[in-house]
Amino acid sequence: MFDVTADAYARFMGRYADLLATEFVELLSLREGQRALDVGCGPGALTARLVERLGPDAVAAVDPSYTFVSAVAQRFPGLDVQQARAEALPYPDASFDAAAAQLVVHFMRDPVAGLREMARVVRPGGVLAACVWDHAGRAGPLTTFWEAVHALDADAPGEAGLAGAREGHLGELCRSAGLTGVEAEALTVRVRFDTFAEWWDPFTLGVGPAGAYVAALAETAREELREECRRRLPVAPFEIAATAWCARAAV
Repeated sequence: MFDVTADAYARFMGRYADLLATEFVELLSLREGQRALDVGCGPGALTARLVERLGPDAVAAVDPSYTFVSAVAQRFPGLDVQQARAEALPYPDASFDAAAAQLVVHFMRDPVAGLREMARVVRPGGVLAACVWDHAGRAGPLTTFWEAVHALDADAPGEAGLAGAREGHLGELCRSAGLTGVEAEALTVRVRFDTFAEWWDPFTLGVGPAGAYVAALAETAREELREECRRRLPVAPFEIAATAWCARAAV
């Protein structure tokens, strides 16, 4: 699902992720001199915000995708960026003041283990934060797409059942990982699309569950889905509001 180029991801989710990162980084309450880890960095939306706050020497990033790791390494020469999963971070205990996972927990093989591992590498008194789109509440960026899918294919899986995608679930996962003082917040961003094609075309790039679903369709079924999406969206230009559930916890 994420064996794609950084450009493909940027076209599909990057505009939302960049705006969300600007809001999400505030939950970390970072100060000069601290160190932060971006877990599941993707092409570097949150990494960029962390570097702006702390400088490249104080930021590290990991992602299981080689293409994303390569893209971040090229974007931030000299940055400590490594290929790794959240459940097995390549850092000693208490290495960072903060660890953050933006739009990652719902794709972890074991979310509780991933959050527990993030907590392991944060010093006592530090902070851990995570966020996931509100897929279950139909307020995420892919709501119209999945509603159109289910109108045509009621048995399609969707993303509403993924970890952290419903209200309160991220907090539950954090507490299961042994974290305390868990605080929840919802963050909303808005992205403008000047044409329907600008909105639709990224779904054909094979990114994530939505892209995988489109890629598996026959041409006629893909066209039917495309037109169902068009019918459900406003006439362009239009904006898509996307809400993410966030959890912040003390370590």
